[in-house]
Amino acid sequence: MNGGGRLSDFAAIDFETANGNPSSVCSVGVVIVRDGVMAERFYRLIRPVPEWYSYLNMRVHGLSVADTAGAASFPQVWAEVAPRIAGLPLAAHNSSFDERCLRAVFRVYGMDYPDYEFHCTCRASRRVFGKGLPDHRLHTVARHCGYDPVDHHHALADAEACAAIAIRIL
Repeated sequence: MNGGGRLSDFAAIDFETANGNPSSVCSVGVVIVRDGVMAERFYRLIRPVPEWYSYLNMRVHGLSVADTAGAASFPQVWAEVAPRIAGLPLAAHNSSFDERCLRAVFRVYGMDYPDYEFHCTCRASRRVFGKGLPDHRLHTVARHCGYDPVDHHHALADAEACAAIAIRIL
């Protein structure tokens, strides 16, 4: 945070899951924001645990077991993410989902969870825009903040949309 109480350096993060189990993360998108500017983008597919895809989840993000069968495990991917986000607060749209996924997959692999600081752009949108928006879904809020999300429910595209919202209202 800078002196004005606004987030200027943070990491926007988004997970997609293979099924209803929060540990089944199958992709992650991370956008590092420095001084209020999107400075770095990171995206990886992840072999989910448990490794099966529900029809509903496949319809949402378009990923299937064929996409992630050869992907790295979560600990391998997180070894790339962790140094990028070290010391940064995390922003997510509906952060309770992303934090629940992160905690669950850490638990599955017996990893020590470092108590990341999460900020929720969905809650912030409700606070800042209230009834001025028809809903507070990611793409609605992102468009209102001047960012047109291209590929909704792709983890990197959603992380970029979240970053754009956070730059504007957090």
